[in-house]
Amino acid sequence: MKTLNLFTFLIFLSCFSFNVQAQESVEDEAYWEYAKASFPQLKELLAIPNDAHFPKDIERNVQWCEAHFTRSGFSTKRLETPGAPLLLAERKTKAKGAKTVLIYLQVDGQPVDPKFWNQEDPYTATLKKRSTDGEWEPVEWSLLTSEDIDPEWRIFARSTSDSKGAVNMFLTAVDMIDDRKESPNFNIKVIMDFEEEMGSPNLPQAVREYKKALAADMLIIFDGPRHIANKPTLTFGARGISEITLKIFGPNFPQHSGHYGNWAPNPAVRMSQLIASMKDENERVTIPGFYDGITISEKVKRVLDAVPDHEDYINKRLGVAQGTGVAPTYQESLQYPSLNVRGFSSGWVGDEARTIVPATATAEIDIRLVVESDPDRLIGLVRDHITGQGYYVINREPTPEERETYPRICQFTSSTSYRAFRTDFDSEVGLWLDRALTRAFGETPIKQRTSGGSIPISPFVSELGVPAVTVPTVNRDNNQHSPNENIRIGNYVDGIKTIHYILKEAL
Repeated sequence: MKTLNLFTFLIFLSCFSFNVQAQESVEDEAYWEYAKASFPQLKELLAIPNDAHFPKDIERNVQWCEAHFTRSGFSTKRLETPGAPLLLAERKTKAKGAKTVLIYLQVDGQPVDPKFWNQEDPYTATLKKRSTDGEWEPVEWSLLTSEDIDPEWRIFARSTSDSKGAVNMFLTAVDMIDDRKESPNFNIKVIMDFEEEMGSPNLPQAVREYKKALAADMLIIFDGPRHIANKPTLTFGARGISEITLKIFGPNFPQHSGHYGNWAPNPAVRMSQLIASMKDENERVTIPGFYDGITISEKVKRVLDAVPDHEDYINKRLGVAQGTGVAPTYQESLQYPSLNVRGFSSGWVGDEARTIVPATATAEIDIRLVVESDPDRLIGLVRDHITGQGYYVINREPTPEERETYPRICQFTSSTSYRAFRTDFDSEVGLWLDRALTRAFGETPIKQRTSGGSIPISPFVSELGVPAVTVPTVNRDNNQHSPNENIRIGNYVDGIKTIHYILKEAL
């Protein structure tokens, strides 16, 4: 009898396992079918140029979002700003005492230079597959309706990954919950940003002005790439960003290097020396106090070490022998503020090179901020350092009298776009999202303490008093901000699945 019971139990277990697998297979097939149905809509959205420097194009994007979110059962309202409006879309649940989830989506994109793209129009979505020689070659768009879509195929166009892809994933996931009558037990507010790539200059004031309309219990950001392993990922913070422009002056105008090469001060040399004085040979910032307040406890270190990074792979992908000496691991390096020289210009190079002493040298610097960083303090430390190097520091072009008085002059201008934020892993929003992604993919998502990039979320966190978590979905190798931006088809489908499970997970 016992043997029979055991045999029966094993048969039941086998059947149960088979049924679960079959159910999962059917479920996954549904995401592919919804993705197929959504591709024309994605192509339509990508076709609208979205450089925020062109208001007429942005207006077309706003109108598209208004129409499609209204179609999906949202009420929409423009939150006017001195620049492009924010768009607020809202759907309420019938559940009593329901909480409200605010969702951030970005719609604008980086400028494009078509001559660097491997297709005629960066705004025309183009399906491509990798050829035998490793290059991406275009294939017919109609293949996206076939039965045998390769998840490794990619759609190339500006903002596929950053971040119109996420906008369409969200709308598609909403279609799924509506078709299946899976009503979320929480209110949904979606805020769409049309100036993110410009640093969202009007966002902080808008959040203060429309605080009541934006009120929520938590914030989710659908932006950015997954962890490098391309597994489900939750990111609990992001660095902020400040920017500094330095300009050093030599002669009034470029001078013949034969006549004045041993006499006229060379601003390119001086700028090189000045920048070099800010860092050691391992690129750690040497300005006193720059890293003050940053502590990596054993508990935090365990969290960072749990992220499955492979520094050797990262280095290989970057084409470098090793990382800098700022921190021993990649994740730990993200916990410190950075001082990055993002651009340097002086004189002419290449075929335009001339035998001159340049008149000026300009350096562009960005400071990535962590939660412990006060941007005004760090900017002040850099300014004081430059003064300590013997420079007369001003925020404008020098007058002729100043040129004749001070041997070293540096024009110094700065701004801060937004500060860093960080949310606890065991916060309500963190635990809720962990449950949803674990149910969706059958494994606990990778949890990152902070991302390296910056997103304009701190105004929401500080003004609304809500915890925030980023749910990235796209592939990391997406050429974000660069020519030939793309999204992997498999990531797009997984993104729909991710958002669908979040929307139907009880809060």
